[in-house]
Amino acid sequence: MSATAAGGTAVVVEAPGEHRLVPHEPREPGPGEALVRVHASGICGSDREVYQGNRPEGYVRYPLTPGHEWSGTVAAVGAGVPRGLVGRKVVGEGFRNCQVCDRCHAGETTLCTAGYEETGFTEPGAMAGTLTLPARLLHVLPDDADLTAAALLEPAACVAAAAIKANALPGERVAVVGTGTLGMFAVQFLAAASPASLLVVGTRPDRAELSKRFGTTDFRTRDEALPDDVDVVIETAGSASAARTAASLLRRGGRLVLTGIPAPGADGLDPTDLVVRQLEVHTVFGAPPDAWAHTVRVFGAGLLDPLPLVTHELPLAEFAHAIELVGAGDPRVGKVLLKP
Repeated sequence: MSATAAGGTAVVVEAPGEHRLVPHEPREPGPGEALVRVHASGICGSDREVYQGNRPEGYVRYPLTPGHEWSGTVAAVGAGVPRGLVGRKVVGEGFRNCQVCDRCHAGETTLCTAGYEETGFTEPGAMAGTLTLPARLLHVLPDDADLTAAALLEPAACVAAAAIKANALPGERVAVVGTGTLGMFAVQFLAAASPASLLVVGTRPDRAELSKRFGTTDFRTRDEALPDDVDVVIETAGSASAARTAASLLRRGGRLVLTGIPAPGADGLDPTDLVVRQLEVHTVFGAPPDAWAHTVRVFGAGLLDPLPLVTHELPLAEFAHAIELVGAGDPRVGKVLLKP
């Protein structure tokens, strides 16, 4: 099909609190680029920040078509890109890294020294009929992949980065603090490592059943008695208190990976406690290529099931309603997808 046949509409956030639906004209792929026909685009808290104007300075550029979590099918490719990509189901990395700095050469593309550029924040995103991006950012899915489920692989890749850093070994005692989308992905990645026990700690008892479906052996809220002999903990809740709870679960010498971003100036972990107990602390911001590749491989093997996390699928015209749903705090609202 021609690139222009997949036009449709696009969401444009003109400025905080201001958006409109506009006719979408696909941008023909240039050298090294691919044009993707979007199947679905997920909404997360950072999209809500974009709409409300709460995103940190330098991490958003208006006017903007949001959408950094997406799945789709390659419709056309530019010069220098293998023609075999056309027709393939894909997901794609968001960070538009330079590929020539020392961090990029080390594979740490989320730390690119050329500065921050990301699909859906500073570059046009996937809340449109099509998305044009560097083909090197694409990850090809199996031909039988469910594209609705695959739209959640971006947050899954961020958790995969945490799982790689956690390096949980078979038979270790592991835990997850947080029961949102990231927490439920963390449970699935850790369960795939065959732990001796897998504890989930959160504030939503309604997530207990889903957690057990994904492989947890124990679910507790933070006001219940908690262990202090866990080998590995991944924190996904995004609050300073969650980080402290996560650290308190660990045995001496245990490993902690923080993925949540609390409000600036929050009281953090006690450095004395970290040193005396010799805790190993890692952090994750975004997903480098190895985490994306790992996510796609685990998804293709059937070890990652995103679909139970999706509760709403809406058309692009309901962007404002979708943003409201994400921020409402309603436990019945899980992952919200927009479909062009």
